[in-house]
Amino acid sequence: MTTGHANDTARAEAFKQHIAAGGKVEASDWMPGEYRHALIRFIEMHANSELMGVLPEREWIMRAPTLRRKLALTAKVQDEVGHAQLLYRLAEDLGKPRAQMMDDLLAGRTKFHNVFHYPTQSWADVGVIAWLVDAAAILSQKALLGTSYAPYARTMQRICWEESFHIKHGYDIVVTLAGGTAAQRALLQDALNRWWGPLMQMHGPPTPPEHDRDLTLWRIKTRGNEDLRRDFIATYVPRVWELGLALPDPALRRADNGSWEYSPPDWAELRTVVGNHGPRSAERLAFRRLNYEQGAWVRETMAGEQARTQTCGI
Repeated sequence: MTTGHANDTARAEAFKQHIAAGGKVEASDWMPGEYRHALIRFIEMHANSELMGVLPEREWIMRAPTLRRKLALTAKVQDEVGHAQLLYRLAEDLGKPRAQMMDDLLAGRTKFHNVFHYPTQSWADVGVIAWLVDAAAILSQKALLGTSYAPYARTMQRICWEESFHIKHGYDIVVTLAGGTAAQRALLQDALNRWWGPLMQMHGPPTPPEHDRDLTLWRIKTRGNEDLRRDFIATYVPRVWELGLALPDPALRRADNGSWEYSPPDWAELRTVVGNHGPRSAERLAFRRLNYEQGAWVRETMAGEQARTQTCGI
């Protein structure tokens, strides 16, 4: 064994011990290639999900029922795009250029969360997304406050704070519809029926694939998929029932011991959808490609201005 290889092995072992002991890692710190790769992959998908996640809701900005609702939804969409920018910057700092991340997303080589591949059919969908989809997401995001990568943890403080307002926005829409006319309640119930399946799939299978287990090993993720799903069920199913609404799972109930029982999610559907074969996958990616092409002149102008100021020493 060469001296250099021995030193790398010792550094990698010291790094693992640091992580296991609850230590944090900064962008300027040495890190094993496997850790860096796992971070980029995870953060990039998170960024993709924030960017693609605005598309189901932006369709309803001009169709929102009041000016107040339009403004609130516009602000939410702006927040989500801002989250994507923050997360792409994190991945850039780890070594993957933003242009490459966008190319990979638009070509379908990287993924985004399953829930953003589905259509929004009514205003009630906007409420369900902002309340329940964002609630499921924020459980994962709060767990990231304890991630081993310190810049990610700091970024998540801002994102979680803003997402908490999104949940209130969604809950307000849901409560308004639940207390409205019979037609409004019917729209809300229909939205719940359609979104419940994707919601149950959202945190992923109980036994994740090998690359996801690496996320736990490196303490990039601090909670398991099933733990997050059960936390979501225990918190939000009673709140849905309090509004007099039903959920489309006949097996869903709270057992005598306090645990929750529910039907197994459709993992085959999840694999199909996140492979960019969902109901709106092609349409959403096509829109994002067009949007990216139309914004090329802005990127080129900014790059030219940056080069000019560097040349002039400004």
